[in-house]
Amino acid sequence: MQFADIPGLSETKEKLINAVKFNHLAHALLFHGPEGSANLTLALGLVTYLYCENRTDTDSCGQCASCQRMSRLVMPDLNFAFPVVSKTKDEEKEEDEDEKVDVLTSWRKFTSEFPYGNVHDYIYFNGFEKKQLNISKSAARKIIQALSLMSFEGGYKIMLIWAPEFLHPAAANALLKIIEEPPAKTLFILVTSQADQLLTTILSRTQKILVRSFSDVEIKAHLVSKGLCDSKAAEQIAMLADGNLREAYRLVNQVEDKQVTQIRNWFRLCAAKNIKEIFEEADRFHKADREAQKSLLLTGLNVTREIMLKNFDLDVLLRTTEEDRKFIDNISKKVLNEDHVQDLYKAFNEAHYHLERNGNAKMIFTDLSMGVLLMMSKK
Repeated sequence: MQFADIPGLSETKEKLINAVKFNHLAHALLFHGPEGSANLTLALGLVTYLYCENRTDTDSCGQCASCQRMSRLVMPDLNFAFPVVSKTKDEEKEEDEDEKVDVLTSWRKFTSEFPYGNVHDYIYFNGFEKKQLNISKSAARKIIQALSLMSFEGGYKIMLIWAPEFLHPAAANALLKIIEEPPAKTLFILVTSQADQLLTTILSRTQKILVRSFSDVEIKAHLVSKGLCDSKAAEQIAMLADGNLREAYRLVNQVEDKQVTQIRNWFRLCAAKNIKEIFEEADRFHKADREAQKSLLLTGLNVTREIMLKNFDLDVLLRTTEEDRKFIDNISKKVLNEDHVQDLYKAFNEAHYHLERNGNAKMIFTDLSMGVLLMMSKK
């Protein structure tokens, strides 16, 4: 991954390059930004730049042996840690080398196919639905062991931890000392979209690299330059994607967003006071995996935002498709007015909060549904 492969973000790229040029690179970096941002790709771009044998003032060369190996993420001094299915101590002991290689191969393939993907994409890519993931204390020990070895090629030894919010507390605590005082020429890179879920002790030991969302202009230019669509379609997609390149790719591929459809139907059930089907929706919600449940609630928050904008006649800011806009037109002012929006936001946020803390999904969704039903009844 070269910096040139990442659309826009020239100010962040320049900051990283200058840190390398002037030897101001911290030994522990935290790349954090919203979903669909370049937090992972910028981190990989930096690693490629560090290992490049013929780097320029603006980027890695992309041609040397190191750049070629980085394109496949097979550098011997580059190590990865990422969430995997939780195992018992006995299962960890029985894990063979072939299994470890398969997990790493899958990770490399995921980053290649979904460079702007989120944890939800990762879970479905690997078939981890309804499984508990974490970065275990055993994994932390392996990280420490890997970094205690001499560098193969005499340069940086780098540990890239993706989704560090999945670090088991014991694993996070085990890494504190080495993150604060790593061996010479050792670099920790943490990549997350959930920095608020990290332990403060981890946060305090890292230099933060805030990765902003992409601008509409950056997304449009990227889609056109890659030949993914024409300029007119790219402009519409960039507006709908709202800075999220993952979403932009989804729109280009015209993948149906089933969650938006599900939320639309759920709102209609609440408006119609269809208790029987609401309970059936709660059953379906309960059977989904935890990431899908959280994603559905976040979709509900996005729809709530659109309702609010429509109620205040801010149509220019709406980022919905034609079909969704008809739904927004029907529900705003006629069913949910501006007085309800704040309560609706609060209801979705509380549901998401309780779900994050392992509350009963069926009860959470049923309670949310009854609350929305009552709001609509008071219209």
